[in-house]
Amino acid sequence: MVGIVLVSHSKKLAQGAKELIEQVVREKIKIEEAAGTSDGRLGTDAFLIEEKIIEVFDGDGVLVIPDLGSAVMSAEMAIEDLREDVRKKVCMADAPFVEGAMSAAMEASFGKSLEEVKKAAEDTRGMKKIM
Repeated sequence: MVGIVLVSHSKKLAQGAKELIEQVVREKIKIEEAAGTSDGRLGTDAFLIEEKIIEVFDGDGVLVIPDLGSAVMSAEMAIEDLREDVRKKVCMADAPFVEGAMSAAMEASFGKSLEEVKKAAEDTRGMKKIM
C-alpha cells in the first residue's frame, strides 16, 4: 500500500489533518506526519521527513504532501538523501494540504498505485468548495 507523509510547519496542523483522514478513511492506511522542529517550534526538519518516509515505505511507494514554502525544500532534501531504491518510489504532490491528503488517502486505501494516489491529490487543486 502506498504510504503518505504529511509535511507541515505546524505539528498541530499535521496531527489534525491525520486525525481527520484516519476517521474518514476507515481502512487502515500508512500515514505519518513530519511536522515542526525537534524543540517544538514551527518549522520543518529534513531528517524527520526522511525518517517518516522510511517508516511508511513498504515497496509500493510514498507520497509526500507538503504544506507550503520551505516544507517543499525540506522534503526535497529528505528525498534526495534516501537510498536510490527507495528514492525512486517516493514523490511529492503539488496539492492543497488537507484536501489533497484526504483524496490521496482514499485512493491509497483502495490499493491504487503511487501515480494514481499522486494524481488524486493533485486533482484537488481546482476543487470548488462552494458552488
